[in-house]
Amino acid sequence: MNPDGDAHPPHTPVLGREATALLVPEPGPRAVVDCTVGAGGHAVLALEAMGPEGRLLGIDRDAEALAAARDRLAPFGDRVRLVMADFRDLEEIVNAHGWGREAGGVLYDLGVSSMQLDRPERGFSYRRDAPLDMRMDATRRLTAADVVNTYSKQELTRILREYGEERWASRIAEFIVNARRRKPLSTTADLVDVIRAAVPSAARRGGPHPARRTFQALRIEVNGELDALAGSLPQAVSRLAPGARVVALSCHSLEDRIVKRALAGESRGASPRLRVLTRRPLRPGPDELCANPRASAAKLRAAERLAAPPEVPEPPDGWAA
Repeated sequence: MNPDGDAHPPHTPVLGREATALLVPEPGPRAVVDCTVGAGGHAVLALEAMGPEGRLLGIDRDAEALAAARDRLAPFGDRVRLVMADFRDLEEIVNAHGWGREAGGVLYDLGVSSMQLDRPERGFSYRRDAPLDMRMDATRRLTAADVVNTYSKQELTRILREYGEERWASRIAEFIVNARRRKPLSTTADLVDVIRAAVPSAARRGGPHPARRTFQALRIEVNGELDALAGSLPQAVSRLAPGARVVALSCHSLEDRIVKRALAGESRGASPRLRVLTRRPLRPGPDELCANPRASAAKLRAAERLAAPPEVPEPPDGWAA
């Protein structure tokens, strides 16, 4: 996870100790699903915590990330299985590649990774000139260039407002449409120049980079991130064994809101499936923030699968219920 659009060297996984303690509360045989294995940082910690009988199914839609994870997790041998896929299809993935019907834990580390930002040609960073791509899965057709050059002003405004929570959404969309009439926007620098022109100078002087929210919104649209998360979480809960946990790390409010509502919804009603373990999200402490200031936006939530209530047999015919 990287909450910013800034590239920086790989580092210790954000909230790694806290996430691992929640995901693997004690050593033992279990099969954990890492839905966003990335370069394998959290996966290493989970495998070490589980001990020699623990196994891990790692999922990622980024081929480069999987290659890095394969190298990093090689010492764990056949305790690890890696799959290139989208976690929106979690049920199908586990059916095809899992070790059993029930998972001993499910982990999500949401957002763009440092490794993706460090590759300028991927187009995720607004600080480096590169093609407007932003695809996590390079086999997908839709790119950020397609979005900015073909979506209507109304569609662009909606995306920037909903996914970027951008105050100047309508103005930026208008400037994009006007700019592409002169020539298509093909690089990150092209887009950054348009955004700088659109955002009033007073607003540019303080706060984060003026392109940050627009790049976030485009990345979410290109990769369908929020829909994938909303669809995947119920599948994860259904797969959890009694006592197993779902743990989710998010780096912006939209993801965190989806996680919070999903876990809370599953913990209520006549037959709740979860017990929420984090009434408030865990945040990085001072030591972690000192080592990695960009972790300041990270939030961690977790919940535990409850045992299914015993089935009550139907009374024989003629008996009162």
